[in-house]
Amino acid sequence: ASSRGISSDGTSPTTTPEEGFCTIIGGGRIGSLLASNGPSLLLKRGDAIPSTPEGTPILIATRNDSLDGIIEDCPANRKADLVFLQNGYLDGYLGTKGLGDNTQSLLFLSVAAMGVDAVDGITSVNPEGLTCATGVHAEALKERLGSLGLKCNVVSKEEYQPAMIEKLIWISTYMLVGTAKQCKSVGQAGSEHTELVQSIVSELTAATSAKEGITFLPGTMERLAAYTDVVTDFPCAVKEFEWRNEYFYNLGDDVCPVHNGLLRECKEKELIAFDL
Repeated sequence: ASSRGISSDGTSPTTTPEEGFCTIIGGGRIGSLLASNGPSLLLKRGDAIPSTPEGTPILIATRNDSLDGIIEDCPANRKADLVFLQNGYLDGYLGTKGLGDNTQSLLFLSVAAMGVDAVDGITSVNPEGLTCATGVHAEALKERLGSLGLKCNVVSKEEYQPAMIEKLIWISTYMLVGTAKQCKSVGQAGSEHTELVQSIVSELTAATSAKEGITFLPGTMERLAAYTDVVTDFPCAVKEFEWRNEYFYNLGDDVCPVHNGLLRECKEKELIAFDL
């Protein structure tokens, strides 16, 4: 049994949760932020997910490689309550788990360290903020973020997909260019290697538009550059390849030549540890 509000039979001791109640998995920077305001049950990795209160959101604030275990250990009656906050391309993965209709969110915010105020994704191009959510618990997440002074836009699933791909393009492009050019931050990557960033964003946008049959709103490069200005000091590293850059790498050299070539260059220079 956990010391954070779960009884010995694995259920929450309260049968009628407080308004706005959320279960949060992951005690890192994002999870701790989400649990810092409003009624919450904070679970660390390996803690049992309670079977109640059903119908309230379970916000998963962990790395992608923890998802298998969390989904497997989640009581069947709570699987629909799982809310996925991870970066990367999750659609195929969630589909294989039967969770394709679950709530997802793109968190355009940065938390530099535990206990530090979050930097919201409010930019000169998007003063309404870039963070968005879709699904049954999207409004609840918006309320939780709002209580922390952070913006969140509730969108349809059709509106969510191009936004998800745009964030995937941002994190895959700026981290890759920054790593290849050994930049200290995404801001440096964007300011010192503007043409390279623009060329990769252009090719990835075109490639995914063709692959997924989606239409991006005009101004993708302007939106991503403006967000980079907001989180300018964020460090560069190509991580979680199978969730991020691999999606574009697998589209092939014909449609992603600059991106794929730069990945191979990083591998040759031993700037990345994983195999392509």
